[in-house]
Amino acid sequence: MAHTQFDLIVLGAGPGGYVAAIRAAQLGMKTAVVEREHLGGICLNWGCIPTKALLRTAEVAHLIQHAKDYGITVEGPVRFDLAPIVKRSRQVAAQLSAGVKGLLKKNKVTVIDGSGRLLGKGRLAVEKDGKPVGEYAAKHIIIATGARARVLPGLEPDGRLVWTYKEAMVPERMPKSILVVGSGAIGVEFACFYRQMGVEVTLVEVLDRILPVEDEEISAIAAKQFTKQGIRIHTATKVTKLEKGADSVTATLDLGGGRTETVTVDRVIAAVGIVGNVENIGLETTKVTVERNHIVTDEWMRTDEPGVYAIGDVCGAPWLAHKASHEGVLCVEKIAGVEGVHPMDVRNIPGCTYSLPQVASVGLTERKAREAGHEVRVGRFPFIGNGKAIALGEPEGLVKTVFDAATGELLGAHMVGAEVTELIQGYTIAKTMETTEAELMHTIFPHPTLSEMMHESVLAAYGRAIHY
Repeated sequence: MAHTQFDLIVLGAGPGGYVAAIRAAQLGMKTAVVEREHLGGICLNWGCIPTKALLRTAEVAHLIQHAKDYGITVEGPVRFDLAPIVKRSRQVAAQLSAGVKGLLKKNKVTVIDGSGRLLGKGRLAVEKDGKPVGEYAAKHIIIATGARARVLPGLEPDGRLVWTYKEAMVPERMPKSILVVGSGAIGVEFACFYRQMGVEVTLVEVLDRILPVEDEEISAIAAKQFTKQGIRIHTATKVTKLEKGADSVTATLDLGGGRTETVTVDRVIAAVGIVGNVENIGLETTKVTVERNHIVTDEWMRTDEPGVYAIGDVCGAPWLAHKASHEGVLCVEKIAGVEGVHPMDVRNIPGCTYSLPQVASVGLTERKAREAGHEVRVGRFPFIGNGKAIALGEPEGLVKTVFDAATGELLGAHMVGAEVTELIQGYTIAKTMETTEAELMHTIFPHPTLSEMMHESVLAAYGRAIHY
């Protein structure tokens, strides 16, 4: 096998890996990326992007169903064709994967097709379908192998009756009923998509509320809206047993307090988290530390093995594509000696859930802020007080801001409602720039926009809200 020398090799071409490779090439490094399946990784091919295409279909269906509210008459019942829905989602993913290929080529990054395994001392072997592709060496190796769906005993996916996110994105036929286990972003997004398509949906969460990483008020509003849409929600509930039939599944739910319930559905979607892909990549030949299926790194993404780094989902929470991309850039820039590189502050990473309604947040929740010892000022502004929201027919939602009472520091911002995933970046920029309430109050927001609620929420925290 040929030995090929690079300055840097990236193992995995997801949103962390391909971004790291491109940035390294921009900085003059001879760079290669090893990918065993699809450029763009799970996010682009089976996660972030294709699910948004499906959810766009759900949004269109929702608007058509409520067309009368806007003075438009749609004759006859709303029908849909599943095959073109899935086809469009896959085409969107394929288009962007091809785009990543073009970007890597443009930046002269060598793409190696196959599965990589560390050999120790800056070496890596690649094979494809069990056959050797080559052996490569680099002073720096970045592990960006991502993660996969977590599997719980008794809830093992079989690809037919019990689905992971992959099967849920490409159903051959639309089920009449589903049980979604887990109410994080993945779970509630699929619950909303299938419900808008007319499927009977039951959503189960082991903790005491859905979207448990979000602010409690935001979770409660989202739960109310999901219930209004017809999604049955069980919190503080465990799935203790699945009995598979010929074309259905009967689940036993432990509701707590000695109460149980059985529910029979066509399909089950397991959305109980993810675990890092740390197996079969040669970590045993290194000093890399793995804890709870995730690689341990320092603030510069360095592992315990000199010259080996790790970024993205394989490093653990938060499991977000934009976090992986940012880690890839800062890791490479630190390697290259770029001045002014800062470690990532996880408090400034926004999180988005593309459910109906959407949920978005950055920073500390009100509870977490108080637990951290802050005396806080909290501002709230409801969508019903915003002209653009009413004009859009989207009056349900809330913008909430949390400030340190002593310093005016923006500690956190939390939203639920239409298009909040597009709005949250305003607060993310404010946090990154260490903006206080004074600067935000003096910022001029355009009218009429949903963004005005962001201003009003800040004003409300200091008793100065104008429109509510």
